[in-house]
Amino acid sequence: MPASIRAIATHFPEAVLDNAQLAARFPDWTPEKIEQKTGIAFRRVAAEGETSSDLACQAAARLFASGICRPEEIGYLILVSQSPDHFMPTSACILQHRLGLPTSAGAVDVNQGCSGWIYGLGLAKAIIESGQAARVLLLTAETFSKFMHPEDKGSLTIFGDGAAATLVEAAGDSPGNIVGQMVYGTDGSGADNLIIRNGAFRNRGLAGTAPGTDKFGNLCSADHFYMNGPEVFNFTLRTVPSAVNAVLAAHALELDQVDIVVFHQANKYMLDHLRQKLRIPSERFLLAMRDHGNITSSTIPNALLIAEQEGRIRRGARVLALGFGVGYSWGGTVLNWEAGLSLPKS
Repeated sequence: MPASIRAIATHFPEAVLDNAQLAARFPDWTPEKIEQKTGIAFRRVAAEGETSSDLACQAAARLFASGICRPEEIGYLILVSQSPDHFMPTSACILQHRLGLPTSAGAVDVNQGCSGWIYGLGLAKAIIESGQAARVLLLTAETFSKFMHPEDKGSLTIFGDGAAATLVEAAGDSPGNIVGQMVYGTDGSGADNLIIRNGAFRNRGLAGTAPGTDKFGNLCSADHFYMNGPEVFNFTLRTVPSAVNAVLAAHALELDQVDIVVFHQANKYMLDHLRQKLRIPSERFLLAMRDHGNITSSTIPNALLIAEQEGRIRRGARVLALGFGVGYSWGGTVLNWEAGLSLPKS
């Protein structure tokens, strides 16, 4: 049976970082300027000691509390995160125990960023359609705030923390939100443009390196998250249009046959340029980052959930979903939105 998305639930930390707080920290910016450029007004920030697995656990618990399915019905758990609890053990194994999933379930971590939901969805689809499991719990969670240098205004204005739980299951006789063909791409030559250099084993003994600035004037600390904004922007303009065309070709579709396009919610400036380059009408293009910021691997499921709640995605729609970013990596698919989401109760 084909794989289908049954439900999505999200969870965000309590602490809020708004544009007024950022403008007070960086006086050359105003709250209005930040929102105009990024499309973001608020970001959620994980508390000290609050990890990605904590956020993922809360998102999954909310999904289960809705009655959509029970923990014992999950046959496989996929956690997409680049901020795991430990080097080992696998955070997905810890979540299996915390959520009460059966010990017969598989559990695996996927170290992937802004394209992570697409990659996780592709794995869930393969597991279901090969008969390995009937239900897969796909969790995406990140606490990027813990990677940020407190003076890196470029990154602080964009990224937020959060998690999403996506229930993927084998479609039965009734209509489902069918996951189409998966299209992927990788270009590791861009690895240095989105990176945390220190902390793992390549530069393990170099922690404490003093921060500096790169040729663009961005703060550059080897102990913290670094983003070469201009190069990442060029990568997206160069890669995303061809990736969209590849997804359309895999489904024998033209762009005007797609009802809504949902890209990774990086920032408004980037997405506006991509929309204009691809000539996508604004009414068929989703922007959903204002209240949570760029929550990396959870941006697409969060946007899908918001869009359905607001009536932007109707049953019978074709939804083109595409993620792109750190790695560089990218991936996309078309979702046939025949059933709508079973929305967890608040």
